[in-house]
Amino acid sequence: MNDLISQLKKYALEDYPIPLVTKFLNEYKLPTQELKDYLHFKDNKYARNLVYKDKDFEILIVCWHPEQIAPIHGHEGEKCWMRVEVGSLNICNYKLESIDPLSLSMVNQIKGDAGFLDGPAEIHSVENTFDEDAISLHVYAKPFSECDIYNLDTGKIDRVELAYDSIDKQLC
Repeated sequence: MNDLISQLKKYALEDYPIPLVTKFLNEYKLPTQELKDYLHFKDNKYARNLVYKDKDFEILIVCWHPEQIAPIHGHEGEKCWMRVEVGSLNICNYKLESIDPLSLSMVNQIKGDAGFLDGPAEIHSVENTFDEDAISLHVYAKPFSECDIYNLDTGKIDRVELAYDSIDKQLC
């Protein structure tokens, strides 16, 4: 993981050039042993496991049981990438058409198998619609502690506080 952190620190100095970060993450091989240290699952929701965080970026390993979902949400204008490490995830990317009334249009829906990289993402949902557990690597440039949830049922955008389920291998 140290090589990933070291390279992201270099990219932070350049404000995360999208083509270079994307290329790097597409080619980066996360050692299986290092991944195992962060595999904490939750029964009632996907698990956000913090690997590393500083003022410039954070790295998470997210663990998904079948049927767990991250609702339609934004990343507050920050650059972020997600790569499926194990299993498959369903990713839906959206475009905000209007705030009042709330209207989104789906840009695309993708089945992301192991090795698939999405990003930098803006407004999207992620769901494990498959029968097996999934694991994803997330890189967030400029960490944020809250995000917007786009609730199409209520027509509202809700600001929610984000939390970690483990920090540096330790459960919260």
